[in-house]
Amino acid sequence: MLVREILAHKGQVVHTCSPDDSLAEVVDLLVGHNIGSLVVLDNDQMVGIITERDILRACATTRGSLETLRVRDRMTRCPIVASPDDEVADVMCIMTERRIRHLPVVSGGRLMGIISIGDTVKAQHDELCRENHYLKSYIQS
Repeated sequence: MLVREILAHKGQVVHTCSPDDSLAEVVDLLVGHNIGSLVVLDNDQMVGIITERDILRACATTRGSLETLRVRDRMTRCPIVASPDDEVADVMCIMTERRIRHLPVVSGGRLMGIISIGDTVKAQHDELCRENHYLKSYIQS
């Protein structure tokens, strides 16, 4: 199974923010969209990703208002990305080894979508269930 199949089912909507946004604004977006990360765009160019984990680190190291902290200072620059043609199993391994929960999908320098570790687990589960069903049908016939 390919990453493009996850995006075809999930959709290609990617929630974003600006490097100049405050972490308070990011928290509002994450909660409002019930998501765990935002791709950081500067003039329609991906410059990073900001995640729940980044926010927690900021809270742990800075005892101040999230209003005063900027995305540019807390985001992960040059994030690891996937291609639509990557195998889901390979992407799942990278995400597990690197402890990454969200992965932007990029093709030809263009942001195509974002997948989560949960998306990859669901895709693998669904594929195994399909194979199991076909094997049971074959054995019973």
